[in-house]
Amino acid sequence: MRPYETMIVFDTVVDAQSIQVALDRALDTIRSNAGIPGTIDRWGKRPLAYEINKRKEGYYVLVEFTGEPTTVDELDRILTLSDEVLRFKILRRNERAHTSRVTAQA
Repeated sequence: MRPYETMIVFDTVVDAQSIQVALDRALDTIRSNAGIPGTIDRWGKRPLAYEINKRKEGYYVLVEFTGEPTTVDELDRILTLSDEVLRFKILRRNERAHTSRVTAQA
């Protein structure tokens, strides 16, 4: 299993409940594809660096998780199809930094 993180920018036009449903769907996708969700950091509404679909702000959520490449592929598919998501980016985290942080916490 490899550590990943994804930044998801949700459309602020949809209500908070729809954002939560879309986030839960993404987390369920991670779990159902042998992944383990980790820290979920809700940054809230923030201005976008540039307009996306005539929107000037988005609701940012950072999700850390571990999984296999197939987990990432399925999460990518689900987030692409989600109407609530303006943009997202999935990054593979440095395994050594992840391991040293876990060791330091123990």
